[in-house]
Amino acid sequence: MATLKQIRSRIKAAKNIQQITKAMKLVAAARLKRATDRVLEARPYADKLKDVMESLSSSGELPPHPLMEKREVKKICLIIITSDRGLAGAYNTSLIRKTAEFIREESVPVTLLTVGKKGNQFFSRRGYDVVHNLSVPSSGATLANAIEVTRTARNLYESGEVDAVFVCYAKFYSAIRQVPQITQLLPIEPPTATETKSAGDVQFEPDADTLLDTLLPRYFQTLVWQSLLEGTASEFGARMTAMTGATDNAGKMIKSLTLEANRVRQASITTQILEIVGGAEALKN
Repeated sequence: MATLKQIRSRIKAAKNIQQITKAMKLVAAARLKRATDRVLEARPYADKLKDVMESLSSSGELPPHPLMEKREVKKICLIIITSDRGLAGAYNTSLIRKTAEFIREESVPVTLLTVGKKGNQFFSRRGYDVVHNLSVPSSGATLANAIEVTRTARNLYESGEVDAVFVCYAKFYSAIRQVPQITQLLPIEPPTATETKSAGDVQFEPDADTLLDTLLPRYFQTLVWQSLLEGTASEFGARMTAMTGATDNAGKMIKSLTLEANRVRQASITTQILEIVGGAEALKN
C-alpha cells in the first residue's frame, strides 16, 4: 500500500498534468474557432469555382489540358495530411490507417507526399516511398503550404512520374466528428452539368485554352487548400476533445487519490491513538 507521502506526490503530479491539459484545451478551442471560420469562408469560393467548371463542361468538349490528361495508371501519388504534434486523440491514427488501407488495396505503386511530421515519421520508418514532406505551423496550414503542395504534386503529374494524385484528409464536421476520406485530385474531371443548366453555345473570352490555363491550376490549388483547411480544423477539434477528456480524467484521479490519502491519514491517526491508549493502559497496570 502506498504511503501518504507517495499519494500526495501523485496528487501533485496529477494537478500539474491537469493544468497543462486544461491550457492545451483552451488553446485548441481558440484555434478551432479561427480554423472553423476559415473553412466556412473558403467553402463558398470552392463551390463557386466548381460551378464555373460545371458551366464550362456544359458547353461541350473542352480543349485538352495537362491537368485533365487521362492515361493508364501505373503509379499514384497520395497526399496525406496529418499534424506535426500528437495529443490529438485518434486524429493521426485514423488518417494513417486509411492511407495504409488505400496502399494495400491498390495494385500499382503509391508514392506519398506527406503534410505533417506524424505521417512522415510513420511511413518513412516502415520503408514507404515518401517523395516529399512538409511541416505546417502549429497555428495551422497557410496558403503558402497549399501552394508548395500544389506545385510538388503538379510537377510529379505533369512530368509523368505519377499518373494520378489523391489526397487523404479528415473532413471537419464538428469538434467531436472528423471523418478521414480519400479524394482524387488529378486528373481533373469536369463536374457533370446539372439538368437545369442549358448546354447551348458558349462564347469564350478569352479563348478556351487561355481560360483553362488560368482556371484549372487555380481549381487544383483550391482543392488542395480546402483539404488543408479541413485537416487543420479537424486537428484542433480532435485535440480540444482529447484534452477535455484528459482534464476530466485528471480531475477524477485527483479526487480518487484525495480520498485514498484521507483514508491513509485517518488510519495513521487511528493507529497512533491506539498506541497512545495502549501505552497509557500499560502505565496504569
